[in-house]
Amino acid sequence: MLIDISSAVSFLKSHDNFTILTHAHPDGDTLGSGFGLCLALRALGKKANVVNNEELPPKFRYLDIEPQEFEEQTVVAVDIADVSLMGNDIRAKYETKVDLSIDHHGSNRLFAGLNYVDSSAAAAAQIIFEVVEQLGVEITPQMADCLYTGISTDTGCFRYANVTPATLRTAARLMELGANASEINVRMFETKTRTYAALERLALDGMQFFYDGKCALITITRAMFAESGSDENECDGIAAISRQIEGVLVGVTMRERRDGTYKASVRTHDPVDASAICSRLGGGGHPNAAGCQLPGTREEATKLLIDTIGEYL
Repeated sequence: MLIDISSAVSFLKSHDNFTILTHAHPDGDTLGSGFGLCLALRALGKKANVVNNEELPPKFRYLDIEPQEFEEQTVVAVDIADVSLMGNDIRAKYETKVDLSIDHHGSNRLFAGLNYVDSSAAAAAQIIFEVVEQLGVEITPQMADCLYTGISTDTGCFRYANVTPATLRTAARLMELGANASEINVRMFETKTRTYAALERLALDGMQFFYDGKCALITITRAMFAESGSDENECDGIAAISRQIEGVLVGVTMRERRDGTYKASVRTHDPVDASAICSRLGGGGHPNAAGCQLPGTREEATKLLIDTIGEYL
């Protein structure tokens, strides 16, 4: 069932003992949204915790807060478009138990009992900011850091096509409320670990081009993780690299999962619709940033993805 923001706010006010779910391989938006909402609910005197399928990536640990002990009553998902994105352990426990979903993906599968989806928002954290304001909670600098992190990371530090005047106004307001924007931006966009730098080098060395240079493909294998000392928590930044090359309309990163299958992250320039491409493969996302899971070997996954992009182009 789709609901509006006032209904979502009423639901949060009338319930307690919240578990807030964030998606697997967490990024700044799902974590910033989750922890920001958690802090707001606690400020209302409610109990709330944030749950993820895996450990918090090191660069996001400044967002973490101490868990509380309580008997769970209400489950909320943030920045999760489909139950398949929860991760296996969380999905097994919560797939049919999500009471409220708050999301900004137009491809949201409406898996929760109640779903507030605003696809015009650049980030889920932008929606959470509006929710928190309507909850009547005073936004602290800690909350502002969480929500600013979500917005800045999902907009590529305000460079992507999803940025609107409302996005910039929200970010400015969060800075006024104490968000440490400069430190967050340096941490998210100007700092690389040595292991990530090694992984990036390997990724660029193996880049392939298709369709007269309109499509660029980067493939990250488990062997590359082992050689570089990096892991999946560090490779999100690679997804945008191939799209930055002149003439490329579709930039793709294929990442080998532990089970040998591949996850594809697709980044596009207008007029190419990344979500339309990924939806043909059972995935989804936004017009310029989407993803999907790919079956088979590396060769099979590559052919399926590249053929699908070719058909679209």
